[in-house]
Amino acid sequence: MKQRLRAAPDRVTIGRGFKSDSLFDEVSARLPLFEGLPSGAIQHLAALGFGRGFLTASLRARLRKAGYRDLGHLAQTSPEAIARVRKFGPVRVEHIQTFILNEIARRLPGARDEHAVGATRDRRLARLRDRSVEHLPVHADTIAALGIAGGSCADLAARSRLELLGTGGLISGDVDRIITTLARFLAEDRTTDPPCEAVATDAAVETEAAAAGHAALLAERDREWEDAAPPRT
Repeated sequence: MKQRLRAAPDRVTIGRGFKSDSLFDEVSARLPLFEGLPSGAIQHLAALGFGRGFLTASLRARLRKAGYRDLGHLAQTSPEAIARVRKFGPVRVEHIQTFILNEIARRLPGARDEHAVGATRDRRLARLRDRSVEHLPVHADTIAALGIAGGSCADLAARSRLELLGTGGLISGDVDRIITTLARFLAEDRTTDPPCEAVATDAAVETEAAAAGHAALLAERDREWEDAAPPRT
């Protein structure tokens, strides 16, 4: 008889169903799906609307109602924020991330390796390793008790929420402040790559009327694609 696998003891559920094994997972859920995308790639994603045949009309409508305009907008949004939209959970967010990565990879050589989930994770961890753990809102005695005195922010980010609470030296509010600070550090360190000539176009300042017209055009395009798509089974 097969035994049912048990969840990792330190895994917790955060947000709308996201699983977290560490503080870093919780931080990542608050950061954009992609970072460092060339402006041309973002403009290309924006021109695609929500992608031909990618999402149903009802799901696109939910995203628009929540204020999301297109794939370019979603690419710069956090998983946690997208999952707040009704009918969008971790699985659908992952689906969106994969779809966007595929679109980027069609336009930018090497983009699949550079912007894959694992690559983005490694870059963020590297930036946390460059920051001393003493920069976090944690008392020096607590840091010493955790055995990471003189270490980096990445050392603490690797610990789980339950593990830290179990030490008795931190309460839930303390952990929340640590996560917020780590997310702020990574947001401050984030850089934007220069535009790629293959996809970059001249940036234009849109007026409100132009923005509204663009949104209407995308909505019309989505309706046309939905009508042309084969019936879903």
